[in-house]
Amino acid sequence: MLAFTFPGQGSQRAGMGASWEHHPSFELVELASDVTGHDVAALLLRADPETLRRTDNAQLATFVLSLVVLDAAERVGLEPAALAGHSLGEYSALVAAGALDFEDGLRLVAERGAAMHQAAQDAPGTMAAVLGLDEDTVESACLRAEGDVWVANYNAPGQVVIAGTHDAVAEAGRIVKELGGKKVLPIAVEGAFHTPLMAPARDRLRKALGEVSFRRPEPAVIANVDARAHAGAHEWQRLLSAQLCSPVRWRHTLEALLAAGANTIVEVGPGRVLTGLARRVVPAADTIAVSVSTPDDLDTLIEMLAGHSPGMQAAADARAGERFHISERLILSPATGLFEPDASVTSLVPGSPASRRHAVRVEVGGLIGRVGSSEVRSAFEGSLEGVLVLPGERVASGQPVAWLRAAIAGVLAK
Repeated sequence: MLAFTFPGQGSQRAGMGASWEHHPSFELVELASDVTGHDVAALLLRADPETLRRTDNAQLATFVLSLVVLDAAERVGLEPAALAGHSLGEYSALVAAGALDFEDGLRLVAERGAAMHQAAQDAPGTMAAVLGLDEDTVESACLRAEGDVWVANYNAPGQVVIAGTHDAVAEAGRIVKELGGKKVLPIAVEGAFHTPLMAPARDRLRKALGEVSFRRPEPAVIANVDARAHAGAHEWQRLLSAQLCSPVRWRHTLEALLAAGANTIVEVGPGRVLTGLARRVVPAADTIAVSVSTPDDLDTLIEMLAGHSPGMQAAADARAGERFHISERLILSPATGLFEPDASVTSLVPGSPASRRHAVRVEVGGLIGRVGSSEVRSAFEGSLEGVLVLPGERVASGQPVAWLRAAIAGVLAK
């Protein structure tokens, strides 16, 4: 079972988009610039570390590159059965699940980053990673500091992040060391994220959230605030609002992914922070944790998955222009735009009731749907088994939109 996780602020680095600049998925960067009015390509290719340290720049750049990597993974047919994101990464996960349009996600992330940047200027704060202590002891240290300091991230066993005012974090850090903590490492961020000091940013974000329409995520996304899977469209406005001032329960989220059956956890986007955390939580003998931040990483993941499961041979074959094994084929989008399925295949779109789902026989040239003014037609005869994208979802040229079992020598492959 494949799970995708998406990184948050702190994973950004100078030049992190360079390896993707000439990849077809990089076209999302131009769209992001158009929607937000920011030069996103400059952030991904030319920005210096100090520019990327600014909250608004860091969040926008990380979100866009995560979606570039996701788009590349989807082009070769990788499809997760579970999704989660760390802080900002939750927005990436919701776009991946179809709960948010890419454009709406961009607007929310831009507003969130700007609001958090302003809140940090108005109420300066900091964050620090505490290593070598259990969660209860770190919470106790924060209480004993008698200042504005709280646990902000429950990341992994022996790694907890605290946040608050500079003086309070320093005092909590001193107490942590008295209690046996191995290290207290400052984190290079502008403010005390996921604490009550972000309340002004939450007020501003609520307004932006109220202007966006959410759809039912498919699959469900595990939320930061309670480490539970939420499949209801109506839930996410409040969850994203609450997330801004609540701790990220990432260890619990990883445990929820494991409990759901995930055995391959892929970090999609810049950096390897989440992969390192996953390896501290998941049992190494049963679960693989890997990161995909470059095209080479994606190739490595495809080869690894193909070696573990016949079904995963899909992506490896897609790299050579095919899908699955000899009897199964992808139908690719001929253009970039919004996908609308033909009426004959609507029972196969994601989220359709199981009682309505049934394979649809198609001939060579059979109409599957439309992307803008372009028709999506099957190049094969066979049994259409599934549509891979939602009605109205934006797809790129060459992106898989459906798959079928091809008829071989006049006999439908079983």
